[in-house]
This record gives sequence, C-alpha cells and structure tokens, in this order.
Amino acid sequence: MSLKVTLVQGGGMGLDQVPAVQRILSAADVQIEWDEHFAGWASMEHGGAALPDDLLQSVRATGLALKTQLLPPPGASPGPKRKEAGNFNVQFRRELGLFASVRPLKNLPGLPAHFQGVDMLVIRELTEDLYAAIEHEIVPGVVQSIKVVTEAACRRFFRFAFEWSRSAGRKSVACIHKANILKLADGLFLESFRNVAKEFPELQTRDLIVDNCCMQMVSRPQQFDVMVMGNLYGDLLSDLGAGVVGGVSAAHGINVGDGVRVYESFHGGSRESVGAERANPLPLLLPAIDLLEGVGEKAAAKRISEAVGRVLTERRTLTPDLGGTATTMDMADAVAAALP
Repeated sequence: MSLKVTLVQGGGMGLDQVPAVQRILSAADVQIEWDEHFAGWASMEHGGAALPDDLLQSVRATGLALKTQLLPPPGASPGPKRKEAGNFNVQFRRELGLFASVRPLKNLPGLPAHFQGVDMLVIRELTEDLYAAIEHEIVPGVVQSIKVVTEAACRRFFRFAFEWSRSAGRKSVACIHKANILKLADGLFLESFRNVAKEFPELQTRDLIVDNCCMQMVSRPQQFDVMVMGNLYGDLLSDLGAGVVGGVSAAHGINVGDGVRVYESFHGGSRESVGAERANPLPLLLPAIDLLEGVGEKAAAKRISEAVGRVLTERRTLTPDLGGTATTMDMADAVAAALP
C-alpha cells in the first residue's frame, strides 16, 4: 500500500526526528510518498511565510499530515509583544478547520511512569472556549477575555467524539466541565453532551468537574476510558495525562477536521536546547504509528510499537533525555533492528 502524506517540518528537533522516523518506517516496509514542507520559523528564516499556501493546499489534497512542532522566531516569548505573531501551531489548526484533538494516553512498555495500566483518550474541542482568544482592553490595566461556547460546535464535537469512541471499542465517556460555576457556558457544553449521548446508548456516560478530574487523574487514572472537554481544560489535562504515563515520550495526538487528519508531535524545541542529533524520536514516531493505524496499516503499526517497547525495555540505545547517550539516529537504528 502506497500513501501520500504531507510532512510538516517545523525545524529545531524536527530536523533530527523526521529522518529518524522515516528510517524506521522504511525498515518496516511502509511505503509513503512524502510531500515535505517547511513551516513556522523554519520557513520564515528562508524568506517564506509561516504557513505557506502550498503547505495548506497539500494537507487539504492528501488529507493526511505528519507534523512536528512549529517553532516561533528565536527570542519570541508569550505575552502582548508577541500578539502580532501569534501561535503558529494554533494558526495551522484554524487555517485547516481542525475542530477536535484526540490524545491517546497509554503506558509504553519499558517507559518509567508514575502509574501503570493506564489507557485513556482525551478528546478536546479546538475551535471555541477561551482559546478563541477574543480579548480586549476595557481601560488601561483592565483586560477582558471572552469564553465562547455554541451549541452547533458542541454537537459537532460530541458527535465526533462518540463516534470515535465507538469505533475504537471504548466503553465509557466522561464529560469534563465547570458547570457548577460557569452555569451558562459550561452548562451549554454539558447539556449538549447529554443530548448527543442519547444517540449512543451503548456507551456509558458520566460527568466530572474539572478540578475533581485532576485529582482523580493523579490518584487513580486507570478508571478513565474516554474524556471529552473544551479547549482550555483539554490543553491542561492532556499534559497532565502525559505526565501520568511517562512524559513527552508518551505524548502524541491526532487533530481532525472535515476530510483532514493531522498526526502531530506535541513536543519540540530548538536544536540548541538538546543538541544536534540528540532529540528523542518518540514524540514524532508515536503519531506516525497512529497514522499507520488510521489508514489500516495495523500490522506495521504493531511491529513498530513492539520494537519501541523492546528498545525502551533493554535501555541500551536511548537518547539523553531517556537516560542514555545515543544519538537520534542511533535510537532509530535500534528500533529498526528490533522490528519483529
């Protein structure tokens, strides 16, 4: 089976992660035709736009993308001074109409974690909530941010989340909210969840207040199967969940729009922060495995997953952040050699 996939190269660690992941996929006899494009600062430093039109057109045409983190210009930092630049990763999702993010949170064999036996999904709405970033200054020193929740977006999101949960063989879905305080905004979100849930009677449902959910996740995370939530809570709980199952090496996700799926690394940074050829390949390899599963290449995905487990368990060829001294490509070669 030959696939055409848009490869979104954001620079930094991605410059080392991409060839490592391609090496492993090639060793697993996966045939992919890559349409590679630079984005973020990696494009800007060569005179291009942060999100070139040909990149966006390619993603829409292929319907599939594997994406590294898009880095901001060097020295950029959050806050009002960076308002004009924005967040390239968020802009990328908006340009493509990506409305939901699926974050698998599962233990990897051989990867140390605070808990074992965890296998849950965090599904996050991407278009609304406080992350709509509707802000204004009322008077100097007083800023207002508006939380947006619409029934139409909620229904689209929940219908997607329930359908994904059902197709994945999941049994229960929990809605995470703060409707006890935000009675209108989160109240509408929760009401929409309950209404759409009636269309999926085979799935058990419940709801949790977000602060209680955080406590439950760090005390008994094994209880969760699928959790659905708005943009802000999803951002926080995705990272909290990654910490529960092993950190950035276990963090990956799928951002979904109409006819488009972007398999994305959520961890990235400059080469200077870790050193050239020292980046951990797993944050990009795991979404590549998700991509294979999503297009029906389940056998290849399973082989690569098993090889990753062997390398992590043996602990002989790991990058520095995992406690070893190997280069990025050394670890990729080890995974390729461990393929069953």
